[in-house]
Amino acid sequence: MSDLNIIVEVPKGSRNKYEYDPEVGGIKLDRFLFSSMVYPVDYGFVPHAMGADGDPLDAMVCVSEPTFPGCIIPSTPIGLFRMKDEAQIDDKVLCVPAEDPNWSWVESLDMLPEQLRDEISHFFSVYKQPEGKHVEVDGWYPKEAALEVIEESFQRQRDLDAKTG
Repeated sequence: MSDLNIIVEVPKGSRNKYEYDPEVGGIKLDRFLFSSMVYPVDYGFVPHAMGADGDPLDAMVCVSEPTFPGCIIPSTPIGLFRMKDEAQIDDKVLCVPAEDPNWSWVESLDMLPEQLRDEISHFFSVYKQPEGKHVEVDGWYPKEAALEVIEESFQRQRDLDAKTG
């Protein structure tokens, strides 16, 4: 698989949760996180790929400095983070920027610092607790699982596009 263009919704370090809204054709503020935590990586989605939950496939990009909502980062998938949100599978593809020498050397999940993996896991396990919502973290999966989920998500979107014309 070649690199993916990830559209950033939430920059690293933000407590604002932004989401792309196709009805308005742009990114809008969805909510402010009720916890004192911040996103540990840039967070967004893979265009033209529908996740198992019916939303665009979530993606995280490891960056040294935060970008901005709407930024497109050519990225290389290195792993998959799986969780359940409101009892639905909510996969998140973990990527590194393809053109950033600080990260582009990372080719697989096991090359990523364990502390960063733990920080991401912790963030997603508790970030919705103050809202009274429960998430269930399944954990990390290797690059091969990420590539499989990406292909399934592209196919799911193609199937939907074919049905809706």
